[in-house]
Amino acid sequence: MDSTPDDELADELLALAGQLRGQLRRHSALGAWAAPGRLTARPVVGPEDAAPEVIDGGDEAPGTHGRRTLSQIRAELGDCTRCKLHTTRRSIVFGVGAEDAPLMFVGEAPGEQEDRRGEPFVGPAGELLDKMIEAMGWSRQSVYIANTTKCRPPGNRNPQPDELEQCMPFLKAQIASVAPRIIVALGRPAANQLLGVDAPISALRGAFHDRHGVKVMPTFHPAYLLREPDKKREAWSDLKLVMAELERLGVQPTRG
Repeated sequence: MDSTPDDELADELLALAGQLRGQLRRHSALGAWAAPGRLTARPVVGPEDAAPEVIDGGDEAPGTHGRRTLSQIRAELGDCTRCKLHTTRRSIVFGVGAEDAPLMFVGEAPGEQEDRRGEPFVGPAGELLDKMIEAMGWSRQSVYIANTTKCRPPGNRNPQPDELEQCMPFLKAQIASVAPRIIVALGRPAANQLLGVDAPISALRGAFHDRHGVKVMPTFHPAYLLREPDKKREAWSDLKLVMAELERLGVQPTRG
C-alpha cells in the first residue's frame, strides 16, 4: 500500500526525534545539558575565556557543534610567534592525554626536559606526577596534562604577563575541548591563573574552587614536593578529595 502524506510526515518526525535523542545523549556524556545552537557558535568555559579565532574564518568541522578539537586548536597555534618566548624555545609543549578526559592537570610553564621533548611533565617532576596519577587509579594516557604557557621561559623564570596573555587563550580552549569534570592546578602560578586570584597555594589547597562550573583543586607542584617531601601528605590529601568527588560524580578511574 502506498504511504499517505500523513504517514510520511509521521516517519519524518520520528526520525528527527531519534536524531535529537542521540544528540542529547552525546551532550549528556560530555556533561553539557543544553541543546546546541548554531554550528558556528563557540561555547567556551566562561565569557572572558573566548579562545583565539580560527585562522580560516571560524567554521567548525562537521559534527563538532561549536567545540573545537584538540587537533584544531593545535593547528591554530601553529609554529607560534605570538610572544618573545618563541625566540628561545626548542619545542612547543602543547599537551598530552585523553581528548575527553574527566580529569585534567595543569602546571605553569614547561621546563628544560619538556622543552627538549615537546611534552609536559617529563622530567623528575613529571615522574612524580605520573606516580601521583597512578596512585589515584588513573594513568598519564587517561587524563589530560597541559601548561599555562606552551613555551619554556629562559632559565625557567616565571612567565611574564604579556606571555600569559598570548598563551592562556589556548589553555582555555583546551579546557573547553576536553571538558574535564575536575582540574588539578599544580602550584600557585597555575592555580592563580585558572582562578583569577593572587593567593598562596597554602590558602587555596584542600578545597574545591569553581571555575565557570568546573571544579578546580589547587595543590602543590610536584617540583615543590621533590624539594619539600614533607608536603606529600598534604598533596595526597588533596588528591583523595579529587578521587572522592569523581566517585560521587559517577566517574570511574581508568588506566587508558
